[in-house]
Amino acid sequence: MGNQASAELAKSMDSYSPGIYRGVMSAIVRVLAADSIDNSTKQSWQKLIDSGASTGGFRALLSARDQFDYDCCLHALLHRELSPAHWDILVGKYSTAKGNRVGAISRTIPRISSPAPALFVYKATTVWFIPKMKGKQGKRSTDVAVLPDEFYDINTWDTEARPDSTRGRWRLGIHKCLAAMEEAAVVHVTEILDREQLLDEVG
Repeated sequence: MGNQASAELAKSMDSYSPGIYRGVMSAIVRVLAADSIDNSTKQSWQKLIDSGASTGGFRALLSARDQFDYDCCLHALLHRELSPAHWDILVGKYSTAKGNRVGAISRTIPRISSPAPALFVYKATTVWFIPKMKGKQGKRSTDVAVLPDEFYDINTWDTEARPDSTRGRWRLGIHKCLAAMEEAAVVHVTEILDREQLLDEVG
């Protein structure tokens, strides 16, 4: 390739600021798949985030490894900038690591404001994070968080057998609270992705 052609290509790439992610939710899912990376490696990515520019200018034509590195860098950035409540709601809902999901769920439960008793809040919150899945448990991955079928029976959530209307109202309130927390977390992630020019406007 001649010098003039090389210069034209470089100029074209400098003016092209591509999005790495096709959408906010796909970014969240991909980034949280990095949960299984060891802590020492995460610390090195955190240093890249801290020392790098925050104005975007991301490269085009990324290799698979480069995309993975962006996932890990964004993982560190979101962990740093999101509130603990917003981070935990996303990890509990979308992480691929069962241990991290369980930890995030357990930290979220005390943040729920509800007149329901503690057992009810615990079970209603947990099933929101881990909805009942179709299929036999034996065919699922051992690293997938799965609850026993009886856990989804609302009759086991309240030892005092209160009226269905009361229990339904409690469950709806808890799930609305969780959904609002998730929505706020996604909005914050969207703001970060927009700022860093990581969203693909075409996708």
